[in-house]
Amino acid sequence: MKEWNRYNPIAQFTRKRRKELNLTQVELSDTTGVGLRFVRELEQGKSNLMTDKINQVLMFFGHELTPTPISDATRRDLGK
Repeated sequence: MKEWNRYNPIAQFTRKRRKELNLTQVELSDTTGVGLRFVRELEQGKSNLMTDKINQVLMFFGHELTPTPISDATRRDLGK
């Protein structure tokens, strides 16, 4: 099982933007229509969350998940 990574870019972005707007996790949950547990797991970097729900939260901040190119070094490290 993959470990959670609270420092992954989506977790960091969500936590930072929520705090910039002075929202609690409960308020973000209520505003976006996702569960509080989902917001907590998203900000803690859970690795297997549903992308449609991630987009539901990101759309609140004016963003969405998109394919992003990765470096050759990152690609080489994927199998490790």
